Amino acid sequence: MTMEIPTRAELGKILKKSKRIAVVGLSDNPERTSNMVSKAMQDAGYEIIPVNPTIDETLGVKAVKSLKEIEGHIDIVNVFRRSEYLMDVAKDFIEMDADVFWSQLGCVSEEAYNFLKDRGYTVVMDRCIKVEHALTK
Repeated sequence: MTMEIPTRAELGKILKKSKRIAVVGLSDNPERTSNMVSKAMQDAGYEIIPVNPTIDETLGVKAVKSLKEIEGHIDIVNVFRRSEYLMDVAKDFIEMDADVFWSQLGCVSEEAYNFLKDRGYTVVMDRCIKVEHALTK
């Protein structure tokens, strides 16, 4: 599978212009990677919107059950779900006002990638947003 992921310089530009990040699968457990990464991004000045039907809130923000519940523009949808769920998230993603679909390390779906790229979206897979933010500051 060949996926064209944006270059580090392009990722830096995406992160510099982005303000709102919806995090699918964000846990309220501070020991979970999704929580640690999202807390770091929140501390860096990003607005984090937790998307998780099993929690009420995390990081001091009320959670929404699905991407469809978010009002207003989202710059990045950051996905912390297993690869087999990426296509479902991609389908929700195209129904909202968002720019970049970003899945975390180890999360890859050729089907979701092609589905989104064919519709003209920027897709980042198998990259940690916290690491990329630190490397592109």
